[in-house]
Amino acid sequence: MSLTNISQFVLGVTLAIGLLFASGMAATRYLLTRVATPPPRPTFPNDPSPSPIAPPAVPSAAASPAAPAASPAASPSPATEGFAARVNQPIGLILRQEASADAAQIGGVDFNQQVTVLQDSPDGGWQKIRLTDGSEGWVKGGNTERIN
Repeated sequence: MSLTNISQFVLGVTLAIGLLFASGMAATRYLLTRVATPPPRPTFPNDPSPSPIAPPAVPSAAASPAAPAASPAASPSPATEGFAARVNQPIGLILRQEASADAAQIGGVDFNQQVTVLQDSPDGGWQKIRLTDGSEGWVKGGNTERIN
């Protein structure tokens, strides 16, 4: 064996190992990228339409959660008069200050708890309710059933 043959052998083995390493890295990167990509967000018929990009409203620490603020976007239309209802959502409901998912949480309503529905929002997505203790707030619509 000559020195040329040995150097060709070493060079060939080195190139083969390099190619195997590079292809393994490319395959690993491809597979990890496919696995790490989250699935698309599901959409439902009652989801609100996407609005222009705007930062979410963050209540300030100085704002009192008990003081309701007027919301021009969610001006509710009053119902003829309040009616008794019962919460039919098994996990209960979040009581919010305004008719918006971004509004401050001011309490909760348990499953099967009796409430008085005061009014509905124009789109029917929210209901203003009064609890038995007198506190009022907004809950997501469709989670109460009327009691006759």
